[in-house]
Amino acid sequence: MTKVHPNSTSSDTLSSPPKAINSSNGDAKSVVLTVWKKSLLFNCDGFTVFDSNGNLVFRVDNYIAGNKGEIVLMDASGNSLFTIRRKRLSLGDSWFVFEGEKEINPRYTVRKQVNLLPSKSLAVVTSGICRETISSEKRNKVLYEIEGSYAQRCCAVYDDKRRLMAEIKRKEASVRGVAFGTDVFRLIVHSEFDLALAMALVILLDQMFGSSTSPSR
Repeated sequence: MTKVHPNSTSSDTLSSPPKAINSSNGDAKSVVLTVWKKSLLFNCDGFTVFDSNGNLVFRVDNYIAGNKGEIVLMDASGNSLFTIRRKRLSLGDSWFVFEGEKEINPRYTVRKQVNLLPSKSLAVVTSGICRETISSEKRNKVLYEIEGSYAQRCCAVYDDKRRLMAEIKRKEASVRGVAFGTDVFRLIVHSEFDLALAMALVILLDQMFGSSTSPSR
């Protein structure tokens, strides 16, 4: 059977950060993670993410079993990295991303793109700052844009200068004729882009375009 689960979560393993490796585009600082759309907890939905050595990096255990409007991204030790919360009374599908378990001053806002014409754009990330002292232009400035198809596990994250920050790709490996499906895929994080933010964007894409919402994208 194809192995997708992480190694034993000992204290030594948990303290070791993912190692950067050479990616397909030649970025020596890229980190390639394997994302498994499955929780480590019994009878609970979520994600399990591990590095190329099989060490646990991130986990999500409660976004279906608990409050569907709130998702917590944790590290391997169970510490909360980001709390992702659906924006209430929003005309579109928008989410706030808070650091840790904070409930005020979101760091990012992520909004699903609604395109009347064919477009590669799936979602945009803007500043989460809502204070009146911040100009509207700064609040609404797009920090990152996500393009591609989440259903096909083929997405790219670009910054405001169109530099590639992260990618979602199908896991092409096949062991003894057993290929990975869409529940197991790669997350490639380039250069200095934050690993936890990259995984938070994966979670949000799954909420916006997962099989239970919009499988065509």
